[in-house]
Amino acid sequence: MAQPSRSIAVVSMAFGALLAGTASAQPPTTWRCGSTYTDQACKGGKAVDVEDGRSDTDRRASDAATRRAEAQADRMARERLQQERNAADRDRKAAAEARRHALAERRAAATERLAQARIRKMDREPRKSTMKFRAP
Repeated sequence: MAQPSRSIAVVSMAFGALLAGTASAQPPTTWRCGSTYTDQACKGGKAVDVEDGRSDTDRRASDAATRRAEAQADRMARERLQQERNAADRDRKAAAEARRHALAERRAAATERLAQARIRKMDREPRKSTMKFRAP
């Protein structure tokens, strides 16, 4: 009795291997559903041929161009970040200089007000004589 179940198992495995081989032989279908692409059919979707018809030379040239473009984009991003850091440093330095200048102006104005107040005070009060005069 063990023999029929073994043969069923062997046949099932062979059939499974055949189906797996058939499934891998056919490329998966790609569907366009509106503005997106998927591997599952959708309502109103259309099957799209996605086979790459380029030669190996064309594919390698395209890959090399993509790598060059990515490297250039990375360089440009680094340069942009450096320029932004430089601009931020310049802005910080300019703001610090403006603060120093404003503080110096406030100090000069305060010193000037104090000097004017001293002059006004001295003009209001009579001066005391320091010398004593004696009559003969």
